Amino acid sequence: MEFGGHTRRSLTVRIVIGMLAGLALGLILNAVGVRGLVGDYLVEGLFYVVGAIFLASLKLLVVPLVFVSLVCGTAALEDVSRLGRIGGKTLFLYLFTTAVAITIALVVAIALKPGAGFDLETDASFRVEVPPSLADTLINLFPSNPVQAMAEGNMLQIIVFAGLFGLAMTMAGAPGKRILTFFSDVNVVIMKLVLLLMEFAPYGVFCLIVRVFALQGLDAIKPLALYFSSVLGVLVLQAGITYPLLLRVGTGLDPLTFFRNVRAPVALAFSTASSNATLPVTLETAEHRLGVDNSIASFTVPLGATINMDGTAIMQGVATAFIAQAYGIEIGFTGYLMVVVTATLASIGTAGVPGVGLIMLAMVLRQVNLPVEGIALVIGVDRLLDMVRTAVNVTGDMMVSCIVAKSEGRLSEEVFRAETVL
Repeated sequence: MEFGGHTRRSLTVRIVIGMLAGLALGLILNAVGVRGLVGDYLVEGLFYVVGAIFLASLKLLVVPLVFVSLVCGTAALEDVSRLGRIGGKTLFLYLFTTAVAITIALVVAIALKPGAGFDLETDASFRVEVPPSLADTLINLFPSNPVQAMAEGNMLQIIVFAGLFGLAMTMAGAPGKRILTFFSDVNVVIMKLVLLLMEFAPYGVFCLIVRVFALQGLDAIKPLALYFSSVLGVLVLQAGITYPLLLRVGTGLDPLTFFRNVRAPVALAFSTASSNATLPVTLETAEHRLGVDNSIASFTVPLGATINMDGTAIMQGVATAFIAQAYGIEIGFTGYLMVVVTATLASIGTAGVPGVGLIMLAMVLRQVNLPVEGIALVIGVDRLLDMVRTAVNVTGDMMVSCIVAKSEGRLSEEVFRAETVL
């Protein structure tokens, strides 16, 4: 099950090469124009089909992997009360890092004023779905039909059902142990399928990146250059300063070793712009490269992919300040404090909802009486930023997993420090 050695090194290199080659070709195609045969048969043909198949294949593994892995992890816990401790620590750390992320974002946005003097479009418009109420959110945590939850990929409901099923196996004694043996074997087979699929990753990544930059290019950034660079700068601060600091304080581990070990899932997260699609590789890396025990990783990683939205929170912080400045509306210190609280809590309340980032931003704007239509001003560069913030989110998931595992005595520092060369 080792994801290391020569195979992993060459895989990481090949993914990075695929990203860079895709970026270069995408920009070339964007410069010459995506039309005619190039647009129909390459960008929207070959590259779109191969990229879509790769994404679908990754998503294919998410539900069985999360369910089986979490059942195994929960059933393996000797102390049932430990699950509550793990859940409490994980939830606190995810909320804390989200609050820190949006606070830094607001400070940077207020200082740089990316929306000041912005030539506001009078025809800006945007519609967003109504977010679920708190009561509905709590009720929807518990599946009335676990098969339907799995069919729809409702991650929170899958996590709850798998946790309950694993606890029941623990309490059932000998029958539970027999079933655990079966699930453990299934888990090994699924992880082997992850490794097989990752051999195709460089080609899938190449096609995804080509299409994004062929259609988006870099021209979309120019009108919003200061906004784009502000969001990008805060994302780098969160990943390069906040996470290493928390990792060092919470575990005493070397941040450089951590970043060396998480290269593959971070590169994949950037390419797919989907925490859920990257989840199989994130979970595999957490266990076999960072040394996080399955009983911890099987809970923290899927939960993080669902509710840990540091990158999204950063976008919301900068976007809120940008829209307020663009419309010439002063929301004051109290308003910005409300943004921090609303965005932090909304990361849980809107988890699993399609278009969650924009729904959260709409909630924040309404909370401080800013026009929701302002979202249309920033949505043009959101696809490019989404790739970076997904990479940040995935990095945060693995960082929190390390801290929680260390606090529970379930982190192998020998595995974490194992030598690998890029």
